[in-house]
Amino acid sequence: RNQMIGIYFSGTGNTRHCITKFIEVLHLCDTESDPRTTPVISIEDSVPAADALKNEPDLVVLAYPIYYSNLPKIMRDFIVEHEELWYGKKIFIICTMALFSGDGTGVSARLLTRYGAHIIGGVHVIMPDSISDVKLLKYSPGKNRKIISKTDRKLEDAARNLANHTPPREGLSFFAHLLGLFGQRLWFSRKTMRYCDKLKVHTESCIKCGKCISVCPMQNLTLTGHGITAANKCTMCYRCINQCPQKAITLLGKKR
Repeated sequence: RNQMIGIYFSGTGNTRHCITKFIEVLHLCDTESDPRTTPVISIEDSVPAADALKNEPDLVVLAYPIYYSNLPKIMRDFIVEHEELWYGKKIFIICTMALFSGDGTGVSARLLTRYGAHIIGGVHVIMPDSISDVKLLKYSPGKNRKIISKTDRKLEDAARNLANHTPPREGLSFFAHLLGLFGQRLWFSRKTMRYCDKLKVHTESCIKCGKCISVCPMQNLTLTGHGITAANKCTMCYRCINQCPQKAITLLGKKR
């Protein structure tokens, strides 16, 4: 039987939805694959994710959100830390974004190719914006449902094309590389090449419930006698900001 695995990082759930949808359709197209034996693992579970790569799958579906046309630092670190596991792997890449990245798939493809992986295709999909402390790309719930519906159809088409050996190759060309570089990454790479230290917990609103601590993928937040404090390991996933019941956390803006 053909074996595949899904490896992903998802800040607020967009990317998890997309990789799950894509793999579901792939199974419908490929009668030789078995959905019961296909792990779909977050890189937050780094040991199971690495173990799945060691099992020599026929296909790796890699998925992540794009920040300023660049990889999330947490995904880059996972790829680099396990560089020996990518050799010879066939990889299809899914990138989620709020608007435009140019070469969202390419930023990981170039790194993975350096480690001996074979990039067989990639797809860029738009999902609702999760940056909740600035008024950027904010839409009504109805518009967001339409965005998700359109993305689902695109993922279905991409999965069928991959099953038919004609996978899309979005973001993998030299022209896409230039678009990503000059569109955003050249100007904002300093925001994503290292972990951010700009996360702010507003003590006047914080009730010390600890929800942010429990959802942070970086263990960046701690509870002290002075309240919740942030270190310098924020990967900009917006999970704590969006899940704080008091709207007490911000990163790019000043108010959620």
